Amino acid sequence: MQHKFLVHEPGDSVGVAVADIKAGEKVTGVFLNDHHSGVEVVAQQDIPLGHKIALVPVARGDRVVKYGVAIGVAERPIVPGEHVHVHNLKSARWGR
Repeated sequence: MQHKFLVHEPGDSVGVAVADIKAGEKVTGVFLNDHHSGVEVVAQQDIPLGHKIALVPVARGDRVVKYGVAIGVAERPIVPGEHVHVHNLKSARWGR
């Protein structure tokens, strides 16, 4: 299985691109500790290497989870396959 993103923990709402992903591309991700379990989504936008891709729907105000912990709050609804970055995520780190 050729994967294009990694999921750090079960229950994470985002994965991390390990290659550039093109809008409309159906991509597969694997769990970091179990490369036999996969997740598939269709990219809604181009997603650069190292950036986050949504795995599940996230409602406005809901927590975005990565590494098994909340990294921020969705500033608007996020759909699976969407690029998750500063335009739709309020970081928990900087408290903005």
